[in-house]
Amino acid sequence: MIDVTLLEKYNVPVPRYTSYPTVPVWNEKIDADQWKNAFRRDFNATNQQKGVSLYIHLPFCESLCTYCGCNKKITTNHSVENEYMETILKEWQLYSNLMDEKPIIRELHLGGGTPTFFSPQNLVTMITRILSTATLHPEYEFSFEGHPNNTTKEHLEELYKIGFRRVSFGIQDNDAEVQRIINRTQPFENVKFVTETARAIGYKSVNFDLIYGLPKQTVESITRTINQTITLMPDRVAFYSYAHVPWTSKGQRLFDENDLPKASEKIKLYQTGKNMFVANGYYDIGMDHFALPSDDLYIASQTGRLHRNFMGYTTQNSNILIGLGVSSISSTGFAFAQNAKILHAYTELINSGNLAIEKGYFLSDEDVRFGQYILDVSCRGTTRFLPDDMDTINTYCMPELEKLMDDNLLHINNNVLQITELGKNFIRNICSAFDLYIQKNKAKEEKRIFSKAI
Repeated sequence: MIDVTLLEKYNVPVPRYTSYPTVPVWNEKIDADQWKNAFRRDFNATNQQKGVSLYIHLPFCESLCTYCGCNKKITTNHSVENEYMETILKEWQLYSNLMDEKPIIRELHLGGGTPTFFSPQNLVTMITRILSTATLHPEYEFSFEGHPNNTTKEHLEELYKIGFRRVSFGIQDNDAEVQRIINRTQPFENVKFVTETARAIGYKSVNFDLIYGLPKQTVESITRTINQTITLMPDRVAFYSYAHVPWTSKGQRLFDENDLPKASEKIKLYQTGKNMFVANGYYDIGMDHFALPSDDLYIASQTGRLHRNFMGYTTQNSNILIGLGVSSISSTGFAFAQNAKILHAYTELINSGNLAIEKGYFLSDEDVRFGQYILDVSCRGTTRFLPDDMDTINTYCMPELEKLMDDNLLHINNNVLQITELGKNFIRNICSAFDLYIQKNKAKEEKRIFSKAI
């Protein structure tokens, strides 16, 4: 068991570090031509070596889950599918026009929203049309997010036929009272059905997303949820901390905050879940992710191939990430760009022949180097300080790193940082020590931006 006082000490607001610099640092507007030039340059330097990652955001949901902080559009009108699909294809063509050669797709992920809101036929049509203009990397991986209530056998079969081998189901919690208050009622029988169906079809990795810290959750209820989860033995589990950010996610204002577990109770929920997963053969990958030893994510973590981007942990290391759809984020390794977050604005921009990018950031050389420290820490548990960065590290990072060393979360020897076994539970905190935008502004009053680490 981890000392509760240590968990309380480091239960502070920190980013999840799917990028560096993190999104709040980015510019509210970026120059579209500058982004196009950066994309064209970095794509041509990367495509043949590593291929590209492709993320497609499908925002539609039939009902509002009140815990959700994702960009979504609530509707039961499925006629929106065709129009949105055509807009995605137009956006893909706009990016294709910037490429001097066919893209080599290494990774493709459908996120949301609820991707399985779309019919199997529409999903297959959209993906097939994209793939017709691209080449597949020999080690490609396709994955999608599914809702247990509307993921059909046909979804699983048709997507499998075109190359999908991993599916992630948003479970969150199996307790009826918790489901009621977060407006996500799904019988465990539905979870069991989609899991067993996916495996029967041939999916090599079935993943569950669970959340701790939801309203009305107790140690007893989460124990029941995890016991049920373990009967199905998903290959990976993302055991996320509920991020209560009602200032950015209005749906979270729809339940009584008094129903949320207190900090001390939330810590118990985390410890209960972690201990149960580890006791049942799962390995702690880091940042709330657990995997069975047979899963590619665990294998990648052991062989130094683990990578992290806006899709979270991944086994595919590509510098170029193309985000299609409303609010999607693209990255070249040296620049970030986020699409318009409002569906109407996104659609209008694409239909007028323009990329829908709004917010973004062009990285300095220092950003790239310190982003690599953060990536090394989060994916490999170790990093080596570059001589040219030592003055900056000693001034801004070392005061925080020394505190972490005092708590036995890491060791530093000959400019090599190594996370301890205990430190694996505090990766977000360790990463934040290298976040110069945080460390240089600690004296200033910070806005409420990030969720707490636990």
